Amino acid sequence: MKLLLIMFTGFALSLVGTRIFQGEWNVLFSGNFGMAVFLFFTGAAHFRYQKGMAMMIPDFIPAKIFLVYITGLIEIAAGIGLLILSVRELTAILLIVFFVLVFIANINSSGKRVNLFKADYTGPGMNYLYRKRLPMQLILIAWTWYFGIYLH
Repeated sequence: MKLLLIMFTGFALSLVGTRIFQGEWNVLFSGNFGMAVFLFFTGAAHFRYQKGMAMMIPDFIPAKIFLVYITGLIEIAAGIGLLILSVRELTAILLIVFFVLVFIANINSSGKRVNLFKADYTGPGMNYLYRKRLPMQLILIAWTWYFGIYLH
């Protein structure tokens, strides 16, 4: 849930910044900025916790470390894409699809009790998936839809 706090903080700081520097509250930009900050943090985590993230991927999928790096780059690129008006809506649509696919990896990792940070099998399991990860994914999808598609 720390990541949601980062997203909300990015949103709030951007909102205040747009008020100070533009003279008005730019909710649309600030919402996308908050998500971009979230995506920069999660994308960077793919390079720091690559072993744990590779353990999240279902066993039948090859080249796990490569896939972890690619998805990290995708997250960073999506954060940038949300800040560019001409590609924002397409980025948001693809990001929602990405969030759904990532949730599938979260189901797999929760079943295996993967601890992302330690790269072992001491994680919180399915309880974490339903109590924290699913609500967070729904918030991310709704946020992306609202600021990237609906308000666009």
